[in-house]
Amino acid sequence: MTRAVPHVRPPMPTLPQIETSRDFGHVDIWIFDLDNTLYRADSGVFGQIDLRMTQFVSALTGASHERAREIQKSYYREHGTTLNGLMRLHGVDPEAYLDYVHEVDLSCLKPDTELKTAISRLAGGRYIFTNGCRRHAGRVLEHLDLADSFDEIWDIRTIEFRPKPDPAAYRTILGRLGASPGRAAMFDDAQRNLATAHDLGMTTVWIRNDSEWSKQGPAFPVASREHIDYETDDLAEFLHGIGTER
Repeated sequence: MTRAVPHVRPPMPTLPQIETSRDFGHVDIWIFDLDNTLYRADSGVFGQIDLRMTQFVSALTGASHERAREIQKSYYREHGTTLNGLMRLHGVDPEAYLDYVHEVDLSCLKPDTELKTAISRLAGGRYIFTNGCRRHAGRVLEHLDLADSFDEIWDIRTIEFRPKPDPAAYRTILGRLGASPGRAAMFDDAQRNLATAHDLGMTTVWIRNDSEWSKQGPAFPVASREHIDYETDDLAEFLHGIGTER
């Protein structure tokens, strides 16, 4: 069940649901993460990507699978993405890496009619903002029947390989629109990505799930409850509750 409630410092009391329509009247820029946000984190898609990252590192370095995974995660923590670590320390061609790690089976993803309808009702521009690549995002959207639901895809190339949660990435995408952060709402499964968005002035919605990937990555910024304006475990239901039409 979706909860659309403002957050307070832990321990969190049980708060009643509130109407969300009045809280999104200022928003005309809708920014969505891709993986584990537009589809369920337990689908297995990102697990495939994660495995292929490890395989790429293993083939490059000659390390065992276990050691390659350690290297992969250390690069993720220290450089923002595994790719950034590979580029800086090994001179890896980003295109070769992106092509390899995103060559995954998406047959588990099915058209999401409820989500498609909910997104279509949002008044304003609708965008994908991912640390992955445009081709992968396009494939995911096709499988979900959401390819026509977004105005643009911003990928790791768009932000010049300065990934979320780097503030420069957010400033880049807002600069493309000539828009102020206060007009934007951002939806993401990684709280640290929403910490930056909130600090810049965006309205934030956390897609709550139990995936291990949403808890990995850089140690900073550290997200607090104040960085999360709303949370939900059902994106379509949450968006339907906003009640704003395009």
